[in-house]
Amino acid sequence: MDMIDKRDRADLFRDRLGKALTRAGQTQSSLARIVGADRSTLSALLAPGTRLPNAQLAADCAQALGVTTDWLLGLTDRPEPSDLLLAQAITMVPASRALFDETVFGWHRDAAGYKIRHVPATLPDILKTRAVVEWEYRETLGAHAAQAILAFEAQLDWLRDARSDYEIAVPLHEMTSFATATGYWAGIPASFRAAQIDHLIRLCDELYPALRLYLFDAHRVFSAPITVFGPYLAVVYLGRQYLVFRAAERVAEVSQHFDWLVREAPRGARDTAQYLRQLRREVI
Repeated sequence: MDMIDKRDRADLFRDRLGKALTRAGQTQSSLARIVGADRSTLSALLAPGTRLPNAQLAADCAQALGVTTDWLLGLTDRPEPSDLLLAQAITMVPASRALFDETVFGWHRDAAGYKIRHVPATLPDILKTRAVVEWEYRETLGAHAAQAILAFEAQLDWLRDARSDYEIAVPLHEMTSFATATGYWAGIPASFRAAQIDHLIRLCDELYPALRLYLFDAHRVFSAPITVFGPYLAVVYLGRQYLVFRAAERVAEVSQHFDWLVREAPRGARDTAQYLRQLRREVI
């Protein structure tokens, strides 16, 4: 904040102390009891023309009201203590194993119109065919599989109209594993794989540059599953939970990590469709 003189700072202190009292549901009497001061002392602090209190009383008031002394004194615009700011900036949110749930869909809705950057855990759900989704998640979804997939497809329809640009980075070995039905994808029918790769080729051809699909070499670079929803939210997928970052500087750092993956990718998004056509021949 800009430098202000003592009179203005005293006025700001009085105003913020009053707001903090109201927000905390406290009265002058209750605050006086908590900080061990006379009620008349607290009344004087809230009266026009008051002087700034001593440092100890200012700190005691701030602690009792759940704000910072710096905020009461006009040294910062954020009233929350640093530990609360940290708790709000980094949170853990339960994650669904199959498809993205209402929480994730809400993040997509909130980021509508912004660029969304994504490194999936396998192939990106948003680009999967129904057959692949059913093969991958039917056991997890159980008896509610058909209903969940219908809801998922409705969410996809909404996302396609949201005018968000998507940049998606997938490890090359993940695409190879899928095409050859090895590793995680062992047992998936060839017809499902062929249709899925054809679907990806079609999307790359039709939606570029709104959709940019990058393939990176995990021997050279690595990424956990992440999604960056515009400039305000970044999410790391842990399996049972999402690690959610809301602080602008942390979101920017995750975005820079994604940019690094793209820079190190052996081919650009324009070349992905051609690579997929070559990979399609390996489907047997």
